Amino acid sequence: MTILLTPFMSCSAKLPIYAMFTVAFFPNHRALVMIALYVIGILMGIISGLVLKGTVFHGKPVPFVMELPNYRMPSAKSVALLIWDKARDFLTRAFTVIFMATIIIWFLQTFDTRLNVVADSAQSMLAGIGRLIAPVFVPLGFSDWRASTALITGFTAKEAVVSTFAVLTGTSVSNLPAALSALFTPLTAWSFLTFTLLYTPCVAAITAVKREMNSVKNAFAMVLYQSGIAWIVAFLVYHIGALIYR
Repeated sequence: MTILLTPFMSCSAKLPIYAMFTVAFFPNHRALVMIALYVIGILMGIISGLVLKGTVFHGKPVPFVMELPNYRMPSAKSVALLIWDKARDFLTRAFTVIFMATIIIWFLQTFDTRLNVVADSAQSMLAGIGRLIAPVFVPLGFSDWRASTALITGFTAKEAVVSTFAVLTGTSVSNLPAALSALFTPLTAWSFLTFTLLYTPCVAAITAVKREMNSVKNAFAMVLYQSGIAWIVAFLVYHIGALIYR
């Protein structure tokens, strides 16, 4: 249950997305929007925990007892060894997956279906995939294929959402807020932020889940669960907001 609920806690990789959208659509309430996103993630974690406790993980809880070691000031050598061990684990496991996923995204964004190099990313295979899944997001208020394409690249690393928008809109990151204003309204931007907050974590996190649960099936189920929750919450945000601001 902990593994399933942890991704609801917003990671720092999503901050560039929040920052870009708050500057573009909520310049006078940036701090409030940021806080609200984190609170939504916490609330969804609590609600999901209660639901999972009564369904998938129902039954009597097993007590967990762990003896804590004596606390001592760590030596510089032990700290360095621990840092190296964690860094090596990330480089050999997560980084290799991120690298492969990045190559795939680059390939899809560079070539069309006939494997010709495209001058415009709008003609690439990645854009075609974005157009294919764009109808899924119509009920959430953002149907532009560039939004769905950015969400696909966000699967490799959440920071990639911002750079993808910059590439697909043909503008620099500094001018991106103006370009986003042509794709979203404040309400649809809020819906997009909510979906970004809750949908599947990056491929490195999913790799860690697969390793901890020792099951590709369970990792895939987590992706579907997270994305389903994100779609439902974004749907409610958009339609309730539409009723309020009609």
